[in-house]
Amino acid sequence: MIKGFKEFIMRGNVIDLAVAVVLGTALTAVVDRIVSGLINPLISMLGGQPSLSSITITINNAVFHIGAVLDSIITFVIIAAAVYFVIVVPMNKLIERRKAGLEPEPEPSTPEAELLTEIRDLLKERSSN
Repeated sequence: MIKGFKEFIMRGNVIDLAVAVVLGTALTAVVDRIVSGLINPLISMLGGQPSLSSITITINNAVFHIGAVLDSIITFVIIAAAVYFVIVVPMNKLIERRKAGLEPEPEPSTPEAELLTEIRDLLKERSSN
């Protein structure tokens, strides 16, 4: 059980996921600062409100925090754009290069390699029985 857990933890995708969570958290902090430090002052300059979150609409004593929703939408769009332009676009270009044939073709197998493959397969069959 411990061995299985160790193999699970050492897989690349678990480590990649951990890195993604850490980077996502850091990116969220940066975007929050951009929204609060740049976008909100611009909106304040244009609309007279100190931030989007202070914009509300009241209908029949029900208060709707429209500004908070708009603030979240702007934050989401900035994060999505950052992820797209920093991660997705470069990965797509890398995939295109690989598909263009920049990777060498595998060498044809030799008779010795085929014999070793057969021996390996027979040993696997014997150990599974």
